Amino acid sequence: MKKYQYWLSNIPGIGNRTIHHLIQIYGDAREVYFSKESRLQAVPKLSKIQQESILESKKTWNLERQEEKLQESGISFFCIENDDFPEKIRNIYDAPYSFYCKGKLPDPKEKSIAIVGARRCSEYGRAVALELGEKFAKENVSVISGMALGIDAFGHWGAIRGKGKTYAVLGCGVDVCYPPTNRSLYEKILQTGGIISEYPIGTQPVAKLFPARNRLISAFSDAVIVVEARRKSGSLITADFALEQGKDIYAVPGGIYDDLSLGCNDLIRQGAGIVTGTNALLTDLNFTSSDDMEQLTLEKILLEKHESLVYSCVDLRPRSIDELLRKTGLSVQKLIPAVTALQEKNLIEESFKNYYIRRN
Repeated sequence: MKKYQYWLSNIPGIGNRTIHHLIQIYGDAREVYFSKESRLQAVPKLSKIQQESILESKKTWNLERQEEKLQESGISFFCIENDDFPEKIRNIYDAPYSFYCKGKLPDPKEKSIAIVGARRCSEYGRAVALELGEKFAKENVSVISGMALGIDAFGHWGAIRGKGKTYAVLGCGVDVCYPPTNRSLYEKILQTGGIISEYPIGTQPVAKLFPARNRLISAFSDAVIVVEARRKSGSLITADFALEQGKDIYAVPGGIYDDLSLGCNDLIRQGAGIVTGTNALLTDLNFTSSDDMEQLTLEKILLEKHESLVYSCVDLRPRSIDELLRKTGLSVQKLIPAVTALQEKNLIEESFKNYYIRRN
């Protein structure tokens, strides 16, 4: 049956809603394939061009050879007609008739979180996305995003740094790395997670394909976190889909004059949860293990006096050495060893030269 489903999913000019319409009339993909021209012509809401496209594809599409090529590619094909189709997306509005996966699918028994946001993010947004991704990964929570530049990519990288699983939902074929600059990220994701798309293999990225993919990012997730977003950000589309699907939505607050935070602040005003720290968020979502919290508390108890003082002055906004000198009142001779010790304990990191952010 899959060879007919695969064919139906690859007919030019026949989109997701048209396929669902055909299945509603015919029952399954095989019946569509063997349909006579006269019956196709009688299908309501099926244009003449679409009828011709279906008939032409039956002549040019080699069922057996195309199925072999799919198997040889190592890419998995999932169809809503089959039992292996994930329940998380089966019943969403405008569910995909089929989709493709390179690598693995998220485990339905494991928790998952979507981390999304602006492509042109700030250093603050980058730090938050990295920390969230890493912390969730360490709690065995899968991170799902769209592999776009900015917040999406940093959320994925955080999960990778935390040695966890992460999954990307693309607005192009799963065999197409977009943007091309994310090639190393694409390869890293495949090591423990997977690349997912409802668009046929080889589909190139075009703007109109990306909004629809956002409904799958939210569908595969148990909750959605928007890290940074302008008022007309595509991330807000993901949040809207999450709301429709009954998922929890969280947003990272920002300055009232910061354009990158206006979308997030609006979400909070409308009732989204506020992200005030990773540990609080993990607890709120019931994703935190007691062992992790005990370890973090122990690390903080064992800090030396100067280390503790420096740590208290570092947060998710990058702090320069000059700022830390002013805030702590320490001399350079005492500050630098404390900063180095905190880095060795993985409690802070250098986000860029001589600027430091908190990791926990």
